[in-house]
Amino acid sequence: MGFVLAQFLTGLAGASSLFLVASGLSIVFGVTRVVNFAHGAFAMLGAYAAYTLAERFEGPLGFWGSIVAASLATAAVGAAVEVVLLRRLYRAPELFQLLATFGLTLVFEDLVVILWGPDDLLGPRAPGLGGAVRILGQPVPSYDLLLVALGPLALGLLWLLFHRTRFGVLVRAATEDRDTLAALGVDARWLFTAVFALGALMAGFAGAVQIPREAVDHGLDLRLVVDAFAVVVIGGLGSVGGAFLASVLVAELDSFGILLLPGLSLVLVFAVMAAVLTLRPHGLLGRPQPPARAAVAPGLRPWAPFGPPARAAVALVVAVLACLPLWGGDYLLTVGAQVLVFAVFAASLQFLLSAGGLVSFGHAASFGLGAYGAALAARHLGLPMLPALGCGVALAAAGAALAGWFCVRLSGVYLAMLTLAFAQIAWSVAFTWTAVTGGDNGLLGLRPDGWAASPGAFYLLCLAGAVAAVALTRGLVFSPFGFGLRALRDAAPRAEALGLARAPMQWAAFVLAGGLAGLAGGLFAFLKGSVFPDALGIATSVDGLAMVLIGGVGTVSGGVAGAAVYEALSVWLVSVTDHSKLALGLAIVALVLLCPAGLGGLTARLARPSAGAEA
Repeated sequence: MGFVLAQFLTGLAGASSLFLVASGLSIVFGVTRVVNFAHGAFAMLGAYAAYTLAERFEGPLGFWGSIVAASLATAAVGAAVEVVLLRRLYRAPELFQLLATFGLTLVFEDLVVILWGPDDLLGPRAPGLGGAVRILGQPVPSYDLLLVALGPLALGLLWLLFHRTRFGVLVRAATEDRDTLAALGVDARWLFTAVFALGALMAGFAGAVQIPREAVDHGLDLRLVVDAFAVVVIGGLGSVGGAFLASVLVAELDSFGILLLPGLSLVLVFAVMAAVLTLRPHGLLGRPQPPARAAVAPGLRPWAPFGPPARAAVALVVAVLACLPLWGGDYLLTVGAQVLVFAVFAASLQFLLSAGGLVSFGHAASFGLGAYGAALAARHLGLPMLPALGCGVALAAAGAALAGWFCVRLSGVYLAMLTLAFAQIAWSVAFTWTAVTGGDNGLLGLRPDGWAASPGAFYLLCLAGAVAAVALTRGLVFSPFGFGLRALRDAAPRAEALGLARAPMQWAAFVLAGGLAGLAGGLFAFLKGSVFPDALGIATSVDGLAMVLIGGVGTVSGGVAGAAVYEALSVWLVSVTDHSKLALGLAIVALVLLCPAGLGGLTARLARPSAGAEA
């Protein structure tokens, strides 16, 4: 009994830490509708700042003063980010805010390495709380008991702030109807700044109070933000009470899951997230959200197939690319093959997002399943490369069919979060099923068949795959199926009244996009000679979104251009600087601010000033 109680208290301590992070994320989304991917970075900044201050100022006053000062400093950084960057993007589709905050995350990750170094840092123990207290004979860390109390205390203070102050009334009014609040004369700009600073304050405080418990490192942001997203979605977006309830549920699942189901502990949280969203689409205590802003901006020129001059230009580009093995070295051909692989991946996501209007934060699941399917077929079944690639495509399509069956019942951010949940489940399975997938060590030793073993031959194989994949997606967009899909994207009730079946058509789009992403994953596995769980990770999904947004959401195949720019820029930056994340993050932020329509939209506007989008 004592052991169970100690484990329960450990879970509650973890729940408080989760709630401190997730509450800020929930508050920010509830008012500003910003899916703030940089929220984990703010927690990381708070932890690093608290570590530095606590090392310099000793004693109880120095330690707790450092926690408070680090939280306030993080809030100031958050306010500056809102004023300088996000204030310009509130009217843009949510995806652009996600991309901008992802760019900020890359910037912060490299900045902390520059300022604090790459090594893990463990902060000092909290004065007077370095020991343990025995409860029913079991030792429980004193600091954990403090954290157990901090969560409910923070919930109570937030409730008082939102229900007993004028600021809270304005925040709740903004959550309900921002336009009416602005019409009443409230300066929504500074209200949004204050809310964003409050969210950053909570994140910074959450990171700062962790320094006696765990080491601070530059990967802390991604770990925290994924857990925080899960908590916020389970609890209901914008619901602080829901975030608290979900934090307790998730933390206790994690605490006891490690003991009872050690092989499935990583899956449990996201399995619960998927189950909650399936049974209760708005989370445990959430409410229906207003419709998401369209990913494809309205008022653009309708899409149309390429005319003869454009087709001739595309054929010329393909011909030039096909000649690359005649003069390019092995390194250039390998980089070219990698760009083409991600062009297929981006084209598949572009089809899902631009034509189908289905935002996916977990498209890496299909990419990774394709990679693992091809690798397992080659290693365990002994199949040649092409049949193995077919197995990868089939596995990815099957995974997309399973996830899509649940996802098409949702919309907006909840749909995107459910795709993220399925991707994290797939990642967790790949990470923990060591006997089949190799776990963290991955599957190694994959080699293309002899006829495709040279860099030039494999490059041409990737080029053929990319041309076929892009031609297929363009053909689908201008087919009756594509017209129906776009009609459902733009006016679902009217399209359904005309007889179009929304769920089956969108489900089919999921399967098609998943199969194409699986082709990219399979080619990637043979290109690298290995596959690791990272192929299914959130970073791969965000990379795909970045490629599509850089290419232009309102385009048919802009993801191809976005993939070329993003991958070429990534490879080049890695070769010329040790701080490639910093440079890439700044480039992403600049692109979002200066070229919100993406390269495809910019090209169309330059070609036809009165028009908006490419064919």
